[in-house]
Amino acid sequence: MSNKHEERATMIAAGDLQEFVPFGRDYCRHHPNALNLQLRELQPASELWSSDGAAGLVGSFQEVTIHEKQKESWQLRKGVSDVGEVDYDEELYVAGNVVIWSKGSKSQASTVYKAFTVDSPVLQALWCDFTIPQEKCGKDDSNNEMVEKCICILQSSCINVHSIEGKDFVAALPFQVANVWPTKYGLLFERSSSSHEVPPSPPREPLPTMFSMLHPLDEITPLICKSGGRLCHVNNSITIWILKFSQQVGTPQHLATSSSLTAHLRSLSKGESPVASPFQNYSSIHSQSRSGSSPSVHSRSPSISNMAALSRSHSPALGVQSFSGVQRFNFSSNTQSPKRQNISHSPNNTSNDSFIVPETESIVPELCIDHLWTETIMNVRYEKNSQASKVFITTDLCGQKFLCFLVDSQLQLRCVKFQESNDKSQLIFGSVTSIQAKDAAPVEGIDTLLVLEGSGNLVLYTGVVRVGKVFIPGLPAPSLTMSNQMPRPSTPLDSVSTPSKPLNKHLAPLDEGVLLSPVPELRDSSKLHESSYIDDCTFQQLGTFIHSVRDPVHNRVTLELSNNTTVRIAIPEIATSELVKRCLQGIKSILPKEIAVQMLVKWYNAYNAPGGPSYHSEWNLFVTCLMNMMGYNTDRLAWTRNDWEYLLNSDYHRNFESHPLAGALGLDPLEISTLKEDFLHSLSLDSSTLLFSHIPAIFFVLHLIYEELKLNSLMGEGIRSLVFLLVQLARDLELEAYIDYYYRDYPALVKTSRQACIIEQVQTGFMHHPSFFSAEPPSIFQWLSSCLRGEGVQPYPYLPGICERSKLVVLVCTTRKASAVPVAGSQEAASGSVKSHTSVSNLAEKLVIWMTNVGFTLRDLESLPFGVALPIRDAIYRCREQPASDWPEAVCLLIGRQDLSKQAHEGNLPKSKSVMLSSDVPSGAEAEEEDDGMNDMNQEVMSLIWSEDLRVQEVRRLLQSAHPVRVNVVQMPEVSDHEYIEEKENRLLQLCQRTMALPVGRGMFTLFSYHPIPTEPLPIPKLNLTGRAPPRNTTVDLNSGNIDVPPNMACWASFHNGVAAGLKIAPTSQIDSAWIVYNKPKNADLANEYAGFLMALGLNGHLTKLATLNIHDYLTKGHEMTSIGLLLGVSAAKLGTMDMAITRLLSIHIPALLPPTSTELDVPHNVQVAAVIGIGLVYQGTAHRHTAEVLLAEIGRPPGPEMEYCTDRESYSLASGLALGMVCLGHGSNLIGMSDLNVPEQLYQYMVGGHRRFQAGMHRERHKSPSYQIKEGDTINVDVTCPGATLALAMIYLKTNNRSIADWLRAPDTMYLLDFVKPEFLLLRALARCLILWDDILPDSKWVDSNVPQIIRENSISRQATELPSSEDLNLETLAQARVYIIAGACLSLGFRFAGSENIAAFNCLVRDFSLPLPSPHHPFPTGHYNLETCLSVVLLSLAMVMAGSGNLKVLQLCRFMHKKTGGEMNYGFHLAHHMALGLLFLGGGRYSLSTSDSSIAALLCALYPHFPVHSTDNRYHLQALRHLYVLAAEPRLLVPVDVDTNTPCYALLEVTFKGTQWYEETTEEMMAPTLLPELHLLKQIRVKGPRYWELLIDLSKGMHHLKSILSKDGVLYVKLRAGQLSYKEDPKGWRSLLAQTVTHRNSEARAFKPEAISAFTSDPALLSFADYFCKPTVNMEQKQEILDLFSSILYECVTQENPEMLPTYIAIDQAVRRLERREMSETFELFQIRLVLEFFNSRSHQDKMGRNPSRGLFMNSEFLPVMKCTVDNTLDQWVQAGGDVSLRSYLSGQPAEECQSSMLACFLVYYAVATPGQLAAGGLEGSTSFSELLLKFRQLKMPVRTLLRLAPLLLGNPESMVW
Repeated sequence: MSNKHEERATMIAAGDLQEFVPFGRDYCRHHPNALNLQLRELQPASELWSSDGAAGLVGSFQEVTIHEKQKESWQLRKGVSDVGEVDYDEELYVAGNVVIWSKGSKSQASTVYKAFTVDSPVLQALWCDFTIPQEKCGKDDSNNEMVEKCICILQSSCINVHSIEGKDFVAALPFQVANVWPTKYGLLFERSSSSHEVPPSPPREPLPTMFSMLHPLDEITPLICKSGGRLCHVNNSITIWILKFSQQVGTPQHLATSSSLTAHLRSLSKGESPVASPFQNYSSIHSQSRSGSSPSVHSRSPSISNMAALSRSHSPALGVQSFSGVQRFNFSSNTQSPKRQNISHSPNNTSNDSFIVPETESIVPELCIDHLWTETIMNVRYEKNSQASKVFITTDLCGQKFLCFLVDSQLQLRCVKFQESNDKSQLIFGSVTSIQAKDAAPVEGIDTLLVLEGSGNLVLYTGVVRVGKVFIPGLPAPSLTMSNQMPRPSTPLDSVSTPSKPLNKHLAPLDEGVLLSPVPELRDSSKLHESSYIDDCTFQQLGTFIHSVRDPVHNRVTLELSNNTTVRIAIPEIATSELVKRCLQGIKSILPKEIAVQMLVKWYNAYNAPGGPSYHSEWNLFVTCLMNMMGYNTDRLAWTRNDWEYLLNSDYHRNFESHPLAGALGLDPLEISTLKEDFLHSLSLDSSTLLFSHIPAIFFVLHLIYEELKLNSLMGEGIRSLVFLLVQLARDLELEAYIDYYYRDYPALVKTSRQACIIEQVQTGFMHHPSFFSAEPPSIFQWLSSCLRGEGVQPYPYLPGICERSKLVVLVCTTRKASAVPVAGSQEAASGSVKSHTSVSNLAEKLVIWMTNVGFTLRDLESLPFGVALPIRDAIYRCREQPASDWPEAVCLLIGRQDLSKQAHEGNLPKSKSVMLSSDVPSGAEAEEEDDGMNDMNQEVMSLIWSEDLRVQEVRRLLQSAHPVRVNVVQMPEVSDHEYIEEKENRLLQLCQRTMALPVGRGMFTLFSYHPIPTEPLPIPKLNLTGRAPPRNTTVDLNSGNIDVPPNMACWASFHNGVAAGLKIAPTSQIDSAWIVYNKPKNADLANEYAGFLMALGLNGHLTKLATLNIHDYLTKGHEMTSIGLLLGVSAAKLGTMDMAITRLLSIHIPALLPPTSTELDVPHNVQVAAVIGIGLVYQGTAHRHTAEVLLAEIGRPPGPEMEYCTDRESYSLASGLALGMVCLGHGSNLIGMSDLNVPEQLYQYMVGGHRRFQAGMHRERHKSPSYQIKEGDTINVDVTCPGATLALAMIYLKTNNRSIADWLRAPDTMYLLDFVKPEFLLLRALARCLILWDDILPDSKWVDSNVPQIIRENSISRQATELPSSEDLNLETLAQARVYIIAGACLSLGFRFAGSENIAAFNCLVRDFSLPLPSPHHPFPTGHYNLETCLSVVLLSLAMVMAGSGNLKVLQLCRFMHKKTGGEMNYGFHLAHHMALGLLFLGGGRYSLSTSDSSIAALLCALYPHFPVHSTDNRYHLQALRHLYVLAAEPRLLVPVDVDTNTPCYALLEVTFKGTQWYEETTEEMMAPTLLPELHLLKQIRVKGPRYWELLIDLSKGMHHLKSILSKDGVLYVKLRAGQLSYKEDPKGWRSLLAQTVTHRNSEARAFKPEAISAFTSDPALLSFADYFCKPTVNMEQKQEILDLFSSILYECVTQENPEMLPTYIAIDQAVRRLERREMSETFELFQIRLVLEFFNSRSHQDKMGRNPSRGLFMNSEFLPVMKCTVDNTLDQWVQAGGDVSLRSYLSGQPAEECQSSMLACFLVYYAVATPGQLAAGGLEGSTSFSELLLKFRQLKMPVRTLLRLAPLLLGNPESMVW
């Protein structure tokens, strides 16, 4: 019977019995694929789908087991949620070809997360995380690895991997896989060894069995084994391996150094995998060491990460009987030793099996395994067939780890304890413990494991300690008579209970166990069966028993019952109340591990006994349990007695009985059965109990937990409960100091007379007093108080992991004092210390950053008591004023700067996810109009930048090319109708020259302004070349045949139109190869636009995503435009990378880069030009010798035989020169290894002409035969080679200030020489010379004129028409042309020098020059219209470059003026130039500007080359496609302040500080944002200035990365309005918020502050509601008016001082003081907090800060605190005068005080920090006679003077001597 009693005593009630059906099974029925499955499977399986409802469920389940047609399996894991700790299960269900991943929990129904259907039956499905190392980061951080969470589906021939991001991979398997396991690194595969594999002959190695795959895109590589010597093969033993990365070398010697990375273990469903296969785990190529074990199912335990493969070795898969297979293990002694690894293997060493790679490409193993431990075998015969079927790792309640493996054949669970060695380098394994078990599963949630005994009992163990039986309500317990008979392994378990046993016997143990009969339970809680319990028992072999346990998740586990149903139960938690958890954790950490486990097991049994929690609350149960273990007899302890008696004894009851109402109602007083006093005092403790000797340690730990809980204002209830226990223990341990301490905290709870238990002297000897136990109670508040007063403090003890808040607060205070204080751990005596922070000025910042690093958030701050929180709030308040802009998001949240936290948050997002400012969706009317390609501009920002006028609409009007133009021709009387039509069409042809030039400018205007929708093609606006003639609006068309229209006139215009459309796409958009191909037009007419679109994608960087295959497709089509666009686009996308693939692609199109013998390809000339520029782009700045050599020769490429190289030679030569310049960009004379090429001299010769040099190199064969078309002879044709050579020199010597080269480029200064140079080339020379002498360029007219040679200056303007030239030789026309071209060249160089700078001097200078060359009547010899237009266009472009992105009105007027000139000689090229200028002026809608970096200048030289095409198909001098390369020079520089509250752009004042340069000192400019910033390298810092917005500093001296990332994401800079301020839009001059200003300066009007006015100061809804509910007077408010006024002024002060978080503190202080006045203080916490607040403001460090910055700070300009202090002082003084002095005197003399006075006495003691009577006595205060003597003694006790003033009269004994 006693045995039964013991059984019953340790029973644990399991909760939540639920029938379990895998969700996937039900879902499969309705899955669209289910029908196909039914057809495919045999018929009976289909009944599975039809059976529904609970009645047929059991039958259908049995059917599943009978017909194995539809194999199903499933596994569960704990749900991983991003948002907080949500506890749910994830299920992966496999049936046939379908895999279903679902999620669900008790509270939420299961839902399908993903379902996969594959082509062949699924063998296995599992979760696996692959790590992708981020090499790009280049940092050595451990966290620069991205984890891809994936699901892997194994089929017979391949494995599918699907990541949750949506990536899909399919990896083919080179062999049949027997099993797969997920590890930390990736997947492990076990190859299934087929039985017909021939055992290898002795010299050959057997094939590897284990393989790994680190990522779905990686090779499957063999695993190798690292071990000291050879691994002997022990049969039938458990072996553990650790998985590590192998070095790339792959030989065992090198592996010894491999880093010991470790791998997680995962769990699979039990034993379903074929485990009998040899684990020959080495590559036949790389390593000879091997092991003979195969991994069995892995456990999944996040806590241990050191095991990855764990296995039971046994004979090979050929079957137990065929031991001949062992020869495959090669036990022969002649096996090579690992030392001979480096000898190259002979071919016969590799196997000829199909999947081994030939020796040429050996597979390098990536992972190796290292042997850790092998089970020692006691009895070989007995262990013959003992293969482990299940393995897992479990942790016991004290954190010790055990490895458990279940040996089915022995019905044993074997557990091995293991732990890390001290240096963490290895694992130490203990001995094996066996537990009788049929099945087992770990319960991770509560650190236990569930064991199914052979008798069918479920037993809970923690580690190897038995906790108790699990009683499952609803399932009958197995018969107790059977429990001792362990069935033999051969016995079929079904025969445990047979129908012949009578039913009542089966139920008997339940009744004896005084448990409820399971019948109603079964019916109510888990509706397992419809039929009655009795019937079930009879027909189903008398009830069910548990067959196996599976799928443990957290604390839930599935039981498979013998009748094929499955139920899921939950094992109860160890504790639910926060308080009990903390106490258990603390006590556990202090006790030795064995005792701790016993203590926890006892508590667990008490807490989870069947019958649910008893009437005790959890805490009472815990106290009772704990005190029993300490040796108390709790039945006789008064306060743990019956609750009713306790209530009757309580103060509350006494007060109530004396209440007049009780008398009035005539309630009878209740009799209390009082116990006799003498009986009470004779209680003693039993010293033999478990925890008796540890009472002091436990007491001290509980005290520390009590101190910890004080720091959480939400745990007040728990503190009160804990005090009872602490007081009892302190009394019994006779710790007077502690009792006094608790009395001061809780005067009402701690009574003077209390029941004490006597601990005899002898027993005290048994007690273990730990070293950390202190006689003085450690008090966190007292410690803080001493800190603030600047006294020396002792280290504060804390429990690691439990007293985290205490630790935090201590560290915060030590940090604020800038001194490190060691914190002694009570567990480890070692004192860890905080790093001392040196720079005191930044203390607050360091503190705040450190707090976020330890995970401290605003919510934690709110739950700290207000006095403790105040120093932290003060630090936060100080940081809020001027934070750094690059602080992490968490810090910004903590200091309450939403603007910064939002900025940081978006800075962390990848570029593609950047938050776009909402661009206005076009209104309905506009949407119906034809799209002009400019609808997607961000109107909101543009309307802020240009708010005064409609210039943006004007630009749209000028640049739109989608609407017909207006053809206004007046019909003269003499003109016939037919001629009139021709006249109109001729006029339209002139206008079309302009229309065709518009798209280039439109591309600039809409640059990067649009994010395409991936499902829709990019809208490309139509290029409309028709016209409308007024007054009837008749259409005029060029295709009528009345006039001759040039063929292919619009092909380049279409190309530009495509580029303009493509350039709208922002670089941050998400675009892939498929979308690019998807945009390809079906209509061949649109091919040119698509070609332009491809080029645009290259310029904005998206073309790198286009698959090589598609590039090949496009190029083979042979469409000229497509090739040009593609080659330029790809090269621009790979700028300066020397990418080999692109180089090959380009070389095919450049004959000079092909070998001399190669086939001559017929490459169109323009494509060659594009390819040459492409080479320049790809090799930009690399000074690559071979490329430079070829390009240098190509500048002077002579014309060849037939017609090759004869037409448009100029553009090819120019392209070669530009490309050469790019390759050697800015290298100047430092061209390493090119001195023999004589680059500058050769270029000079190309520029000025001379005898052609003999061409060396591989191409001389090509140029032997001369051209039949062009006779050039042996001289260089300067007209062809000069432009390219000039610009090449300019780019090579860019910004080098090399005078000697610059002098070559000086304009000739004699008439004779001037005649030899084309005026156009003078422009290029002037430009090239200025670019080389970069630093000499000055923005004034004098400098511009200084470029003009003297001869021209003297003979140009000042001549009157009558005056003749001084010399007959002068050709004035030549001089005039030379002059305008040289000035144009100088202006263009000004444009380059000041590009994007908006430099006023340069602007004025250029505007003056623009008006100079305009023809005037005084010019005797006009320069010629064409030359004049060219120069005007160049100056206009220069102006636009300087003012790029600024939308300057003057330049816009000039552009508009040029736009209107359409007649005469205004050809296509000039229109192109004017509209490019207009586009540059509004670059990217004002968001972009030009850069002056070397690379940008090279791109701009290509784009703005000052020779413009004559007509729309003219590419003779310059390829039109290059006009778009300006994109490479554009950079985002617009900073847009966005109000963080409204999320709309706004104005804000910026203060921009420039670094000092040789031209100016360091200066500061104010700008009103949104504004274009100057180039970033010129800036030192940018500050958002107050007073309207919170200040914000972006310091560029620390690096520009932060600002660049802001600018690249649309330049959004979040700003936050300060309280009471209005935005600049609402209040431009700042007058309207003056009202707010007057109130802010604390006038007398503060009282008259209206709650309605608060909305001007804050948008916080909580504060607005507070104003509504607490500050607005309502009816009948006489007595509360004062409180309303107080609340109003508090709210007002908080809001205007911008620290609304202080509102609760103000109110708490006010409430506490009111309570004190009413004498209702039952606990003294709040008073202590008020004392801390006062001490903080009086502390020295605070006074120092106030001295430095008197105006800012918490509570600063407030009379609130002094008033409160005064009120407290007065109240306590009145109490002393009204009789409190008697209580005080008796307290100081150690006598018990009157109970009615105890609360106020405690308040007095706490507030004035009076020392304990013991300390006072020790200080010898009693005998003092004079005040001065007292003063000296007080100094030693460290009591404040104000306390002395109060106590002196009492201590001196004559109150008269002191005036109160």
